[in-house]
Amino acid sequence: MKVHHFNCGTMHPPGGRLLDGRPGLLRRSEIVAHCLLVETANALVLVDTGFGTRGVTEPRRWLGGPFLTMVGGRPAEEETAVAQIRALGHDPADVRHIVMTHLDVDHAGGLADFPDATVHVRTTERRAAANPKNYQEKARYRAVQFAHSPLWSTYDEAGETWFGFEAVRPLRGLPPEILLVPLPGHTHGHAGVAVDTGDGWLLHAGDAYFFHGEVAPVHPHCPPGMRAFEVLNQMDGRTRRTNLARLRTLARDHPDEVTVFSAHSQTEFQALRR
Repeated sequence: MKVHHFNCGTMHPPGGRLLDGRPGLLRRSEIVAHCLLVETANALVLVDTGFGTRGVTEPRRWLGGPFLTMVGGRPAEEETAVAQIRALGHDPADVRHIVMTHLDVDHAGGLADFPDATVHVRTTERRAAANPKNYQEKARYRAVQFAHSPLWSTYDEAGETWFGFEAVRPLRGLPPEILLVPLPGHTHGHAGVAVDTGDGWLLHAGDAYFFHGEVAPVHPHCPPGMRAFEVLNQMDGRTRRTNLARLRTLARDHPDEVTVFSAHSQTEFQALRR
């Protein structure tokens, strides 16, 4: 299978080195919305969708003013999944499946661009987005992004063991080289998505962590501003930290078999896109 790496939503939150670790405190940092396009034998598969086209045409309604202000979101048409799929010479209508790490505003914004695609997501995440129970969940899920009634395919806690991670399972209608890996913490139904490229596994860890140094094999680290942002947006801190430790162990012990990356690290995105 061929895998393409897309940035489907650039963000420039204030904080400089407190967020991205690079020199300069007063500048804005840069983070991405790292999505995948997987070419299978029968269809195109997206992993997450970014801001979406309506995030460009009506950003405050689609993504929310508070979110855009907080992250310095700059929706751009050329960064939409639809535009990048067309640039590769594909028809967006050939996207038959979308696999979601979770349904936060910056991950689910493009679902409406693919109304005929089956959307694969953990049951816990789908329920939380449909019926948010507190202010934090109400702020992170945008009902308008699901108003087109996506074709949901949901998954409960069942599956096999994969590199020490439990309840890992293949997805209905997709080849066994694409797996859903439960990684709760950031949200209760958060997951990673593993793709066997034939040359090794890619593990899109979503928002299980934000900074590339957190899975470094030696001296893992994270700038204080980014660490605070992770804590601010987590639903279950203890579980999130446990899964981060497991991802760090995976990256350290199996670097030749699995490449671990997150949704928002520009460093990881640039390295994989090359």
